[in-house]
Amino acid sequence: MKKIIPILSILMLLSFGNTKEETIVIPQEAIRFRVIANSDSTIDQQTKMTVKRGVQQELYESVRNARTIEEARKITKERLGNYQNLVEKILTENNQSDTNIKINYGQNYFPEKLYHGVLYPEGKYESLVITLGNGLGKNWWCVLFPPLCSLEAESKEQASEVEYKFFIKDLIDKYLK
Repeated sequence: MKKIIPILSILMLLSFGNTKEETIVIPQEAIRFRVIANSDSTIDQQTKMTVKRGVQQELYESVRNARTIEEARKITKERLGNYQNLVEKILTENNQSDTNIKINYGQNYFPEKLYHGVLYPEGKYESLVITLGNGLGKNWWCVLFPPLCSLEAESKEQASEVEYKFFIKDLIDKYLK
């Protein structure tokens, strides 16, 4: 019984600890990046994510040193042709070269989205939007500038390099053996 009391105390402390998930609020002056799939079929959703990964990396490299939204706008507009070529290359490599592509930079519509406990309202936002095919599928989006989606991607990469252990199990094993 004496061994269980410390374990229960630790469990209670952990459960009353900081459970609030960290949220990122999009600043007023931001540029979003969105990829819309042709449809909700598995292959179209996979294609969307393949395009997203390839273009997101290129976008990050392009605007990571931009200090102002004006710089990010200029860089993004200048490289629209590069993004078009990159998407075409990605689609060709994935045997999807017959897919129509539409790339638009400007004020584009975004549906309402609940993400990490924050409700982002629908509306028109400054953004780079890549529409694949008919654009009737689910979409993926993030904030290109400031580079919030890149920060999220980096934090996920770092998290994947962490060795996970079940802390509570380790405590129970230690005190009950």
